[in-house]
Amino acid sequence: MVKKEMIAMILAGGQGSRLGVLTSKVAKPAVEFGGKYRIIDFPLSNCINSGIDTVGVLTQYQPLRLNSHIGIGIPWDLDRNVGGVSVLPPYEKKHDTEWYTGTANAIYQNLAYMEAFNPEYVLILGGDHIYKMDYQMMLEYHKANKADVTLACMPVPMEEAKRFGIIIADERGKVEDFEEKPANPRSNLASMGIYIFTWKALKEALLTLKDQPGCDFGKHVLPYCKDKGERLFAYEFNGYWKDVGTLGSFWEANMELIDIIPEFNLYEEFWKFYTKSDIIRPQYIASDAVVDRCIMGEGCEIYGKVYNSIIGAGVTIEADTVIRDSIIMRNTRIGKGCTIDRAIIAEEVAVGAGTVIGTGEEVPNTLKADVYGWGLVTIGEKSVIPEGVRIGKNTVIAGVTTAEDYPEQMLPSGGALLREDGDRL
Repeated sequence: MVKKEMIAMILAGGQGSRLGVLTSKVAKPAVEFGGKYRIIDFPLSNCINSGIDTVGVLTQYQPLRLNSHIGIGIPWDLDRNVGGVSVLPPYEKKHDTEWYTGTANAIYQNLAYMEAFNPEYVLILGGDHIYKMDYQMMLEYHKANKADVTLACMPVPMEEAKRFGIIIADERGKVEDFEEKPANPRSNLASMGIYIFTWKALKEALLTLKDQPGCDFGKHVLPYCKDKGERLFAYEFNGYWKDVGTLGSFWEANMELIDIIPEFNLYEEFWKFYTKSDIIRPQYIASDAVVDRCIMGEGCEIYGKVYNSIIGAGVTIEADTVIRDSIIMRNTRIGKGCTIDRAIIAEEVAVGAGTVIGTGEEVPNTLKADVYGWGLVTIGEKSVIPEGVRIGKNTVIAGVTTAEDYPEQMLPSGGALLREDGDRL
């Protein structure tokens, strides 16, 4: 049996429903970010930069693109004979076959994988956050406190604390209590969903709680460990960390990459982020094109004007088009003479010539006001937008649409136009 000091388990099976049509056909960790990366790249890169060479990635919802992206882990130096990266979907068993029904249940179903490495410690991560973190520093803190469980947390403004799972700890960092989205929080330390367990404590808790429906770390495992008398400590993290779980936070995190002095810097030599890179031709920027404060992927062809935007690999932006404050994902083509403002356009979209996207007043979205907001236009992957239409704010479009779908050549602000396999949803 090969023994590893610490292995990582990345929970990457989430649907990410608050990202709307961006995750209708792809798992949230596989959504493109920053013009080059996918969200899963950040925890994977943090692992290898922290010296962790054994990583299990637990997948469930729409895993095809995520599995293809991870492959055997070559971009992250995780193609190892012993350890490396392993994709762990739910699987049929002789007894009690089920989907992953909660964060802790997913880990419990992979006890055999973890036991194969006989680790001293297990690091539990989410696969859908943007951040850089040295997990070895957290492990040293865990060891110094002789902890059974260490929870990463970060201070948030007190007025926002009610949105988070809150940790109450003493001056030494020992956890005294938990509060899940409290109306009147007693602390501003928000849980980041990052945990280090001693293997013995984790295994015992998972086996004890195996029959708990929807077994979850925050709701079940951590309270169980605390009530049992285990040593729980809070590790305070003060770096950049972003949960890109909504379209607003996703758009904002992308835009922060192009700040004059970005808080989250992709260009640091000492902490690199790795991704699967396809072999793509170089960029081409025409003589009369304008590119101002943008991140541009490989293989772009820019003939128009692009301001303050994130442009993915293989995107074509034709002449006389003006794009501002937008995210255009890979292999999308924007026709001539378009105007695009505050849009998130997913992969392999075709936008017809003369289209205006992001116009008019802001009104709530008629389909899902809590998902499609922030004045954004969201267009799902492989959608087709016909020539000459006008699309208002807080709108969503998915699928192949035609001119007949736009009365008076307009989708008003707050509108939704969704098609799947040619049929209206």
